[in-house]
Amino acid sequence: MDPSFRPGDVLRVSCPATPATVACVTRYDISLNWPWWQRDPDCGIHWTGGVVLPFSTTPGSRSLFRTDPSPDRLTAGDTCTVGIPSTVVHVIRVDRFDPPLETGWLPRPTVAVTVLEAGVARDPEPGEFDEQGEEFHPEDDIPFVLELLLRPYAFLEPGDEIADAAGRAWRFDGPWEWRPFDGAEPGTPVWPLTLLARDGGPLAPDAPDPVARATATGSHAAEAARWQALARVRPAGVAGP
Repeated sequence: MDPSFRPGDVLRVSCPATPATVACVTRYDISLNWPWWQRDPDCGIHWTGGVVLPFSTTPGSRSLFRTDPSPDRLTAGDTCTVGIPSTVVHVIRVDRFDPPLETGWLPRPTVAVTVLEAGVARDPEPGEFDEQGEEFHPEDDIPFVLELLLRPYAFLEPGDEIADAAGRAWRFDGPWEWRPFDGAEPGTPVWPLTLLARDGGPLAPDAPDPVARATATGSHAAEAARWQALARVRPAGVAGP
């Protein structure tokens, strides 16, 4: 996992409008001759140079990219601009590729970040072929502008083991993915928290505990509320309206 991104992050993403040529328009999507990538001559995948963007008006079913003019005013051969207006998203998946992924275009991606627009909740039980969210590669030639608005539980690392104020021990796999070690019903930890282990080893006895300091005040519910205010959806496993 790339340390610059992790599931649960809330980002503001944008991309400057850039001239492009329309290859095809259908009732559901628009195909553009993509202005940013180059064909990869050493890859067995033949990329035609085009990218298809769905243009549904429903959040979660449309691309973050927008064209100007809008797709309903364009036909094959027209010129337009394509970019991303400032949009708040939340990260649902991060993938890292070593060696870089062969896609048919250059540069070859080393990191893929999948996001949903604010207001769109992740499906807790997606179908076998459901692919929710939009994937982008922050290190490629598309001039994304990314701003981290919130990282819930930023003071923890995936895999950390902690004890909570109620005496339960937990493994942190993500802000809304807590695994109790006692085998009891899943739930959420009671603050303040104490760091037990990180990177496979216990915290040194004389080392300061950054987790205890960060959770001396507040609660899991308050952390979830901060996230919900930006992502505009309720975190998985968190009760509330």
